[in-house]
Amino acid sequence: MPSSLYLETSIISYLTGRRSRNVVITAHQQLTKKWWNTRHQQFELFVSPLVLREVTVGNPTMAQRRLRIVRELPVLALTAEATAVAEQLMKNGPLPPKAEVDALHIGVAAVHGIEYL
Repeated sequence: MPSSLYLETSIISYLTGRRSRNVVITAHQQLTKKWWNTRHQQFELFVSPLVLREVTVGNPTMAQRRLRIVRELPVLALTAEATAVAEQLMKNGPLPPKAEVDALHIGVAAVHGIEYL
């Protein structure tokens, strides 16, 4: 049985985005594309309603590219338990105040027992 991974929106964006002028972002894009082309089929991939919402934001053409990647992936529920985990991460964890959405992504993955990527 393949390992399960939760794909956060930045992975989808790196995979589908136009090549960046920023060398660090370009490196993330290249590594993500290499992983996608060589390894993603070795995993059971999941997203959440948060990812579905985030991939639709911005340039409509780019949003369509992102949606093509996620539309076939199973969607994990954003539960009250996931929200409680996120709240605890924000209150007691290492995340900065601006990372509320990131905490929700982590919460969703955690309560469903899925590794976070």
